[in-house]
Amino acid sequence: MGTTSATQHDTDSGPDPDPDHDGGGRPGRIVRSPLGWMLAGLAGVGLVSALTATGPGPVPVLGAAAAVAVYWLVMRCVARRSTPEIARSGAGREALLGGGIGLGFILVSALVITAFGGYSFSWAGDGFLSVAWAAVVVQIGAAVTEELLFRGFALQALEQLWGSRAAIVITSLFFGAAHLGAPGASAWSGLAIALEAGVLLGAAFLWRRSIWFVAGLHFAWNMTEQLLGIPVSGRTPKGLFTVDVHGSALLTGGGFGLEASVVPVLIGVALAVLMLVLARRNGGAGTRRAGR
Repeated sequence: MGTTSATQHDTDSGPDPDPDHDGGGRPGRIVRSPLGWMLAGLAGVGLVSALTATGPGPVPVLGAAAAVAVYWLVMRCVARRSTPEIARSGAGREALLGGGIGLGFILVSALVITAFGGYSFSWAGDGFLSVAWAAVVVQIGAAVTEELLFRGFALQALEQLWGSRAAIVITSLFFGAAHLGAPGASAWSGLAIALEAGVLLGAAFLWRRSIWFVAGLHFAWNMTEQLLGIPVSGRTPKGLFTVDVHGSALLTGGGFGLEASVVPVLIGVALAVLMLVLARRNGGAGTRRAGR
């Protein structure tokens, strides 16, 4: 895979003699700086998510499509860079690869917890198609918008400023903190989310440089949890199964769900390390500021 995909205009070569050349001089350069386009993108996609995430029927999927359009506009018109990370070519392949990893990650984690007596499952008895359709729609919206926010805008902007390592650390901590308002959340669940999800998804993006890959991983992760009846970040939407929880919360995740279990934390960190090694081999996880 390629190296950092962001391409900046040269803003470090001294004052621009023509203020109109850079869209208004210093204000234009500030807006087009990594922090400027990151904040613009977070505001735009965040607004789309707030308006569509819990909408009826296909609204979350339409919201995901609108969020991709906002992302493209901000990157092309504000950041003035190309967007290979959302290219249509190969998008299906990347989404399926990420989805396969996400599916395997959750199934293996749930299997280990079950083997140690932490979970037992029973069929919920609800209609398969209606439950599956509702889960697909909601989780597509959540996966796409969250990955555009955290990996698309935040990680890439911070990577340009301070390098890949700092970008992963900062975005992971914010990703964990963003889940502290969920039902049953605690300091441990926030740290667990930061490690198993923030670090893993950040590493996945550095490896593949594809929003579709990380969105596929994120979608399959949440979708599998929901269909198994396991709480997704403290919330328990309708699934195909119901789960009974037994034993230590450190093993099962307690009321917050599997994501607060030590099992996926260990597996997720191991996967993240592997992905970071692969990213470095591909030249996609540099430690220096882009373009410097």
